[in-house]
Amino acid sequence: MKKSRTVAAPSQQKVALITGASSGIGEALADCFAAAGHDVILVARSKGKLQQLAQKLTQTHGVAARVLAADLALPGAALDLLSELDRQDCLVDVLVNCAGVMHHGSFTDLGHVAHQQIIDLNISGLTAMLSAFLPGMVQRGVGRVLNVASVAAFQPVPTLASYAASKAYVLSLSESLGEELRGTGVTVTALCPGITATNMLTQAAGANDKLSHLPEFLVGDVQDVAALGFAACMKGDAICVPGGINRAAMIASRGTPKWLVRRIGGMLGRRAL
Repeated sequence: MKKSRTVAAPSQQKVALITGASSGIGEALADCFAAAGHDVILVARSKGKLQQLAQKLTQTHGVAARVLAADLALPGAALDLLSELDRQDCLVDVLVNCAGVMHHGSFTDLGHVAHQQIIDLNISGLTAMLSAFLPGMVQRGVGRVLNVASVAAFQPVPTLASYAASKAYVLSLSESLGEELRGTGVTVTALCPGITATNMLTQAAGANDKLSHLPEFLVGDVQDVAALGFAACMKGDAICVPGGINRAAMIASRGTPKWLVRRIGGMLGRRAL
């Protein structure tokens, strides 16, 4: 039987754990939390990149930065992280689930491995992190969770079918948990960015040249996205959709008949192939 954990006295120095922190939105979010005075725990597969970021955040913001390299797509990885932090007597005040993978292309062309990678990290890995760290937050009566979903969560997206479905799961889970945890002192926020200038977009554009020619007004700035997500998380907002165009698309998708949303999504998706 697992021994119950002693609840430590509240500390003035808050700790934010950020997954997917080695690049993109995760890296930008780590900077936001460090700039606000949070000590940070940086999690991703690339230990070298995390160490460089940790040094930068410590020098720039004067916070403590821990590096924990982990592949969250692997079963047991989240519990291993929790156990390691328990050994270090470190409590997590803010959990940021940003680790994710995207594969762009026809569903039948991508193949089983690509679809399974999306499921293992975007769905299973994120759920495992919540299952590992939420109980402690609820026990202490305080905590913040920021789950990075996508504006793709609001509608079907041909050529991104598995990815969009995984982000719809993240959005639904976040909203459900937000209501389930109401009154506990723990809030859950879903950040739903649109197309953002990150390495993920660069990699997708390398596989599909059409993505290299997207109009600039459709591509969000990663620092702006992170700043809005950070602010929404700290306020305990349920959903944050950065960018006027993305918010309009979200509202339209929720108010438009599903058959029409499918048709429009299909037309745009086929043009991207």
